[in-house]
Amino acid sequence: MHRKSLLWHIFLPFLTITLLTLLLVSGYASRVMRNFHLEHTGENLVARSSLFAQQIQPLVAGGEHDEVQELCVLLGARSKTRFTVIAPDGTVIGDTDEKPERMENHADRPEIMAALGGQIGQATRYSATLQHTRMYVAIPGYARDRDRDHVSFVVRSSLAVDDIGAALRQVFWRMALAGLMLALLSGLISYLVARRISVPLRRLQSGAERFARGELGVRLLAPDSEEIGALAEAMNEMARQLSERIDTIVEQRNEYQAVLASMVEGVLAIDCNETILGLNRAGARLLAVDVEASVGQSIQAVVRNSDLLSLATETLGSGEPVEGDIVLNRGGEIFVQVHATSLTGPDGRGLGALLVMHDVTRLRRLETMRRDFVANVSHELRTPITSIKGFVETLLDTPPENREEGTRFLQIILKQAERLNAIIADLLSLARIEQEVENAAINLTSTDICDLIHSAVTAVTAGDADVAGRIVVACPDDPDDQAELTATVNAPLLGQAIVNLIDNALKYSEPDTQVVVSGFQRDRQIGITVRDHGRGIEERHIARLFERFYRVDRARSRKLGGTGLGLAIVKHIVQAHHGEIEVESEVGKGSTFTILMATSAKMT
Repeated sequence: MHRKSLLWHIFLPFLTITLLTLLLVSGYASRVMRNFHLEHTGENLVARSSLFAQQIQPLVAGGEHDEVQELCVLLGARSKTRFTVIAPDGTVIGDTDEKPERMENHADRPEIMAALGGQIGQATRYSATLQHTRMYVAIPGYARDRDRDHVSFVVRSSLAVDDIGAALRQVFWRMALAGLMLALLSGLISYLVARRISVPLRRLQSGAERFARGELGVRLLAPDSEEIGALAEAMNEMARQLSERIDTIVEQRNEYQAVLASMVEGVLAIDCNETILGLNRAGARLLAVDVEASVGQSIQAVVRNSDLLSLATETLGSGEPVEGDIVLNRGGEIFVQVHATSLTGPDGRGLGALLVMHDVTRLRRLETMRRDFVANVSHELRTPITSIKGFVETLLDTPPENREEGTRFLQIILKQAERLNAIIADLLSLARIEQEVENAAINLTSTDICDLIHSAVTAVTAGDADVAGRIVVACPDDPDDQAELTATVNAPLLGQAIVNLIDNALKYSEPDTQVVVSGFQRDRQIGITVRDHGRGIEERHIARLFERFYRVDRARSRKLGGTGLGLAIVKHIVQAHHGEIEVESEVGKGSTFTILMATSAKMT
């Protein structure tokens, strides 16, 4: 629907009322003036007729009709009035404009009939003789003044009414011109008044639109008008209160969002129709969805886990808190503990449900690792203990017949005891490293990495020429380049890690192959690489190589005397230096272990 401006709502009615008032007043005034002129003309004609009747009374009484005619012409010309004298039978005795003998009988004229009856007759009609409208006034005439019962003649006087109409029209046009000017003036005044009202209202409208756009800091100017000024002040006060309330709401919302965003638990809120009301970043990360795209969508369209949907449905249906564990598949299993409770308003009416999701994957994995560690330790310890116990019982129950067999049994017991001691030593070493890292008790010194590598190789070979011949050290020959391979580390710990890697490479490669140990600098990192040319490691084993007691080939590892803790110790030492260890391996071609550390390690 098209809406008009308030300016036109005020201006047009005012202008219309003014024009209608002018038209009505002009019409009424014209009619009053016309009637006034007609009445005045009629009274004037009566007076003229009376004076004329007195002058011709002796002439009519004496039968001097020619003198009557002459007097009609003379007085009519002087007074610009047409006089007509009519006998009682209607015969015209004299007339100002025509010869009496040429004129028809006037006995049927209404004004003549009234005058013959002793009354003053008056009529206005079109004159066929003179071709215009005239007013006629007829009065009775008496031969003797005392004889008032018998009308002796009738004197009729007349004037052209068209002259009155022309005068009235001239007056009317003057009034119309004055009315038009008055209408224009009134229209201008009404326009200014309407504009004076509409302009402040338009400003208020513009201010209200700015308020609606959120520009609540704008203030409206109060006009001089008491009512509109009060409205502007009320709108300013409304904007101020709205600004304060919105600031409070925004602050509360920001606090609420900050709390949700900082929570490590995932939070998912839904309404009674299972539409998502809110989702924090932790929840979106667990569900692998986008926060903005999820809010407002159905939970079935966003969440693809049937167990989580069942928990949400159960909570909405029962209104009671519900707990449960679910598993999410996001490139791997993620274990989530869900606490679901109903959302209620101040009036106790149910608004939906709130689901809090705790990622317990690390706890589950730690629990699994703990169980596996206990099982592995028990298994690794049981084997040598069982062997020792068995051989000891054999020696006790059935002593060997010869010394050589007893010596062989004792050597086996010694070997298993040494293996048991190695496992315990490695476990204690791991515990010591973890404790020292936690207590920040590891001492750091600036160490030449090439010297550290040479010391580790010497510790591994221990005078064994065959082993020494298999190890190749690749460090820079230039002393300046060697000087750059300096890092702040704990030399004994890092040396132990290098020894473990070299020992591991020697054990799992063929006797006729070489093990290359090298040091290098890459960007702002120092690297140590141990490369062998053994059988290599399958891809599926690489991710678990550094787990405690994990073995790629259990039979070969035990045969070679490994405890299954060497690479775990390497990993803990590297992590203690805030470094990282990388593994590259290809089956049949060998493996490469690379330790990367910053040139200045920092213990925490």
